[in-house]
Amino acid sequence: MIRWLLVVFIALLLFSGLRPWLEKLGLGRLPGDLRFRLFGRDWFIPLASSVALSLLAMLIARLL
Repeated sequence: MIRWLLVVFIALLLFSGLRPWLEKLGLGRLPGDLRFRLFGRDWFIPLASSVALSLLAMLIARLL
């Protein structure tokens, strides 16, 4: 279980860092991605984009 939490944490960090680039591709604006403002800071939780990128990675891994 700790391994999965670590993977999710790393994925969220990557999404946060790559957010401007991913938004140009259309990711980050899917109907399951959460954006909200809390304590004067914008928070972004890309649930739907994470699933879409995971499926893409799984398809690439199966082809290889």
